[in-house]
Amino acid sequence: MDAVAGGLPMMTMEKCLDFPLLTKRTVLAHVSVCKGCCCGAVEKGKAEVPIDWMKDEWKKRGLKKRLQLTITGCLGPCDLSNVVNINCSAGMVWYGTLRDFSHYVALLEWAAASAEAGELAPLPEGLGSLQFDPFRRAASIAS
Repeated sequence: MDAVAGGLPMMTMEKCLDFPLLTKRTVLAHVSVCKGCCCGAVEKGKAEVPIDWMKDEWKKRGLKKRLQLTITGCLGPCDLSNVVNINCSAGMVWYGTLRDFSHYVALLEWAAASAEAGELAPLPEGLGSLQFDPFRRAASIAS
């Protein structure tokens, strides 16, 4: 992994050539929004996930061909609900505890800016404190 695109490390061209299958439809990124057992479960005291709004806006703005939006079942970890995962050729970024509507607006604006530019825009600065790595345990838990 070499350079950086939108805050994510880039894969080298040699690595990309390792894959035997090709698709006719490539996207800049794939955004997965959890709507599983805990995410958006207002009956459990969790914050709402504005699924219908996101899908409507994604469609209205014509983002689907450049950035895929998928509403998923449980992405985990449930202790950080509401979870969003962004995957691209450079890697992945995870966000948790998205509680405010403004968090989802920031993601939508990032997606729209990326689609317009034809490349990934820098990730929303306002969401930096919500990033986590699901493959790394907190130091206090690990010891």
